[in-house]
Amino acid sequence: MKAFLPASTRALSAMTLASLLSTGAAFAAPTPLMDAPKQRPAKKKASFPAAATPAAPPQTRPDSAYDALTTGTPTYKSVVADRAGSDIYGPGEITVFGNPHRNALVGTSTLSANAIYTLNKNTLDEAANLIPGVNAANTGGARNERTIMVRGFNRFQVPLMVDGIRIYLPADNRLDYGRFLTPDIAEIQVAKGYASVLDGPDAMGGMVNLVTRKPHKALEGELRGGTMLGHDGGYSGYNVFGLIGTKHEKWYAQANFAINNVDHTDLSSNYEPTPSQGKGKRLLTDSQDWRVNFKVGYTPNATDEYTVNYTRQSGEKRAPFSVTDPVSAQKDWTWPAWDLDSLSLTSRTRLSDRLTLRSRLYRNTFYNLLQSFDNANLNTQTRPKAFNSYYNDTAWGGNVRLDAELSRKDTLGIAFYGRRDEHTEHEQVFPSGTYQPTTSSVEESYSIAAENVFRFLPTLDLTTGVSYDWRVLDHAQGYADGIIRYPTRNRGAPNGQARLSWRPDKMSELHISVSDRVRFPTLFERFSTRFGGAVSNPGLRPERAQNYELGGSHIFGHIEVAGALFYSHLTDLIASFPVHYNGVTVSQSRNINSGNYAGAEISLAIPLRKNLLLGGNYTYTHQEVSAPGSEPRYRPMDVPSHKAFAYVEWSPVKKLRFVPNVAISSNRWTMNSLGTTYFRTGHNVNISARVDYQITPNVQIGANASNLLDQNYQMVGGYPEQGRNFYVNLKISG
Repeated sequence: MKAFLPASTRALSAMTLASLLSTGAAFAAPTPLMDAPKQRPAKKKASFPAAATPAAPPQTRPDSAYDALTTGTPTYKSVVADRAGSDIYGPGEITVFGNPHRNALVGTSTLSANAIYTLNKNTLDEAANLIPGVNAANTGGARNERTIMVRGFNRFQVPLMVDGIRIYLPADNRLDYGRFLTPDIAEIQVAKGYASVLDGPDAMGGMVNLVTRKPHKALEGELRGGTMLGHDGGYSGYNVFGLIGTKHEKWYAQANFAINNVDHTDLSSNYEPTPSQGKGKRLLTDSQDWRVNFKVGYTPNATDEYTVNYTRQSGEKRAPFSVTDPVSAQKDWTWPAWDLDSLSLTSRTRLSDRLTLRSRLYRNTFYNLLQSFDNANLNTQTRPKAFNSYYNDTAWGGNVRLDAELSRKDTLGIAFYGRRDEHTEHEQVFPSGTYQPTTSSVEESYSIAAENVFRFLPTLDLTTGVSYDWRVLDHAQGYADGIIRYPTRNRGAPNGQARLSWRPDKMSELHISVSDRVRFPTLFERFSTRFGGAVSNPGLRPERAQNYELGGSHIFGHIEVAGALFYSHLTDLIASFPVHYNGVTVSQSRNINSGNYAGAEISLAIPLRKNLLLGGNYTYTHQEVSAPGSEPRYRPMDVPSHKAFAYVEWSPVKKLRFVPNVAISSNRWTMNSLGTTYFRTGHNVNISARVDYQITPNVQIGANASNLLDQNYQMVGGYPEQGRNFYVNLKISG
């Protein structure tokens, strides 16, 4: 299953503590927040780099964690003008709406590379967990997949994109967010609830977009290396990142790589051993991931840009056992290959003073090998439970978008998206070792969208959008003693949204939004037999959510506050339902659920002194889902009712920075491995700390400690998280 991303438009500007509190190359006296210029919010549209800008002076202060809650404000102006010297790859951004303040963002969130580095988040699930309204989760079971939830919406309902191109696995779309590395990410963009229709289909609960870096100096480079240490300081893995790039008046180029090698993770010393897992090292937690990215851009003038972007990542992982189930009852699965690549061509052309045309073409691939072994030694395949399952996916897609300034108060954008996903799979079965015939499926996805922004007053904007999404299933096959040709059925659905934003002054913003979006079911949900435990349902309907939000932000003196109330009503939710088929009880995916999600978010940034900053966010989420006939009573899983994150950034002396932080989650619903009982996981308080020292303007050393309390906690039943652990690294940049 291959994939890589669709692209979209504008994002938000992120300012770091270093840029707010110091200038130039020195670890200088910080500038008070109130002295910094304030900007009015507006709507950002994706833009492309302008001519080369002067190189920024070298920083002698460690990059700041201040923008872990950074705000980005959509603006009508060019992103190039807003982000002079930025390392964000403009063609890969999406439209996001935010608040006009630099330190806290709730409605739509961005997370900068500086925050990701400072808080030592090496994978996407770890980094996204810092953002209000987003929480990391673990699927548990034999798949060992890390994922995230956005205001209660899962990975199927919130598309994942890299540089604006959607990563979609047509068979089941069961993405493992732990395979996506963060060192080459310039910004993580999260649209929560309200995602622009111009950025593509299926955004029922929002969108997550990873924007890679691009060069902003004539010559630049970076090299990082770090060592992971376990509970008692023993070696547990390493990671490496390297980048080289150049930017000139009419072109730029960049190449980078990242490697993350986990030898093992250690359990908490408070963990009580079981027959399937002893104390100390967590069995089968080793993994290897690497990622490379190459991009070349041509910028003939200040408004046009043409780029070629190639990314490839490869992963290998194993799956730790449930600590509560006997080893004999568990699946002995490994993934020797979890590989993605993407090649894209993008363009942005200013046709006239009022017309801009953007386009993108891409090809994504995904290759996946799942191996099942006889036993926990993972070295023989002689029993009927053993198999090798191969997935090969290819996607061809593109989109075109035209933005027109109808008047000084009125802008219109129209877009068309098309994508063709080809999925093939085959399986080697044992003990015979024979290969089953290859089966395939082909599905096409389309979307046509329009969005209008009308400025009633200089302080009052209304954004409205409509789209129609549809899918065409060419064919779908399965295997059971012969190739099965499933009945095909095409589906289409409309979407609509509106957002009203008011900025009474430079210190304040208020907004209200409503969004009505759908999500189409995967092939797995429609046709998978789950190894003989399910029957197909080709008539499965799309899920739908109506999302409402009331939010705003304000600066009280030096204190910045942003908050939002949100509510979502979900219909036609897809769930597995028990049915009798040929005298046997099996499951079938059906549209049987409806639900309501509600909650609140708040973010704060408080500069206590010139060298001392306090920041944090809090999220409350309440979920109710009705599933008639389900037994036991259905419980939404993986989302804590309460989630908070807080940090302090303190620079006691020149060139030294200390960042203690804490992540708190209340308990969440989970289920036992038999699927018969729901229970609560218990809460956790994860205290961490980071220290960095700038040896020279180009050399920095750092150390991090996580889970300092050595808590023994779990996010899903039977799968405890990592205990106390440490990390040391060296960073060289220029």
